[in-house]
Amino acid sequence: MSTTFRSLADLCATVEAEPGKRRKVELIGSFLRSLAKEEVKPAVLLLLGRILPEADRRSLDVGYRTVKRAVGTGQRTLFDQGEVGILDVESAFHRIASAKGPGSRKVKEDLLAGLLTRLDGREREYLLRSLWGEMRIGVNEGLLLEAVAYASGAPADAVRSANMLKGDVGGLASDLVLKGPDALRDVGMRLFTPIRPMLAEMSSGVEEALASLGRAAFEFKLDGARVQIHRDGEEVRVFSRRLTDITSSVPELVEVSRQRLGAERFIVEGEAVAYTDRPLPFQEVMRRVTRVHDIDGTAERVPLRLFLFDILLLGGRETIRAPYEERWELLRSITPSELLVPRLVTSDLEEARAFYERSLSEGHEGLVAKDLSSAYEVGKRGGHWLKVKRAHTLDLVILGADWGYGRREGWLSDYYLGARTEGGFAEVGKTFKGLTDEEFERMTARLLSLKVSEGKYTVRVRPEVVVEVAFDEVQRSPKYASGFALRLARIKSVREDKRTDEADTLDTVSRLFQEQFRTKAQLGPPE
Repeated sequence: MSTTFRSLADLCATVEAEPGKRRKVELIGSFLRSLAKEEVKPAVLLLLGRILPEADRRSLDVGYRTVKRAVGTGQRTLFDQGEVGILDVESAFHRIASAKGPGSRKVKEDLLAGLLTRLDGREREYLLRSLWGEMRIGVNEGLLLEAVAYASGAPADAVRSANMLKGDVGGLASDLVLKGPDALRDVGMRLFTPIRPMLAEMSSGVEEALASLGRAAFEFKLDGARVQIHRDGEEVRVFSRRLTDITSSVPELVEVSRQRLGAERFIVEGEAVAYTDRPLPFQEVMRRVTRVHDIDGTAERVPLRLFLFDILLLGGRETIRAPYEERWELLRSITPSELLVPRLVTSDLEEARAFYERSLSEGHEGLVAKDLSSAYEVGKRGGHWLKVKRAHTLDLVILGADWGYGRREGWLSDYYLGARTEGGFAEVGKTFKGLTDEEFERMTARLLSLKVSEGKYTVRVRPEVVVEVAFDEVQRSPKYASGFALRLARIKSVREDKRTDEADTLDTVSRLFQEQFRTKAQLGPPE
């Protein structure tokens, strides 16, 4: 007998009311253990408020108005068709995501209304929370993985590591609950299964990077789209940093990988940069890698150049545990020099500064400093890679927006910015600066499709849009619950390539606040 969605909603209510992390883990773990194999994946995704798997290129495309109309018609009747199962919910949302073309809006509305009709109040509440991506039950991916470890008897650290390699938290949970710790033996790097990228921490400058790493490799920090390229013979596939297959959108990267790299079986990582005579802004790159129509014409107008900086597999050998310096030599052995990211290995401060200035003069963002002895830490952000940039920037999530006035009337154009916390997001300021009129218009349409509530001036939205925000400094502010606000914040780019769980944390904002007093030689933070 299938598991009802009611039981999942009851679990959500119990977990939300439970203050203890350990008890939350036990409750979720026990629930997962009670499910059939095919129910584990959708249950995990619903608990995380994701609905669709991470690498699924489809979207529900269900906005506030559609949900409001569906809720209005979704009242229980005398003709209910029995209790709704977890698999019924999964099926309904996949059908909603697959509805395309003329009349699809009505199809989506009817499917959602038909589902809501069969749910009671508690079920409907948690279904809509999951739909909006705001479960607010105190469960993030880290805690969920601990629950999977509890359910399967596998070590929590091994489960976390496996999740970084598999890139499919629901699928991993399903395998582990069914097979137990033995499922970990099957988790490894596989061609055409993308892995989560290693990430870099911010650094205040080349001086700090050298002080932290000693002799280090400095690579140009390019303002492009990070890509992971898999090849096995003639088959080549290209994945974005969000693990989405973008092969059809980037034919020139496929051609370069077939024709110019001296191996037939590999996984390499690099940056795709839009170029004319100089690198073009990040938004131009994203228009290319997300394009699904007129690929050839767009490629001619906005050509991409590939710069590689790491290799994760060569032939039959996984290389992620090899030191960075060894990985670079392997990459260099199969890659023409013009396809390698510009790089300098040094312990000399003046050399590093000159290389940094060269990167900026050529239109790039700065440098990434890398520990020569470091392994490739899948999906982790740590001190082995350090970003050195002139401008202070943070990747933040848009939580809402105010309607503009004057020249911006009719647009949502003053954006509430959120940093990631253990349980969600905390506002760290607002900005109306950085976007063009065309971008304001596109952003307005997008945020309205994510709307969860609206007041007289403000629209609150699902936290799905990541933006790179430049600012002058972090200030203390009683206006926001976070206690911080960004001075002179402006949107540098919309980061379509980043998931919200890659946004910067409130801890990072706090650390930047503290570091200002050292780098600016101020007396120190107020008591």
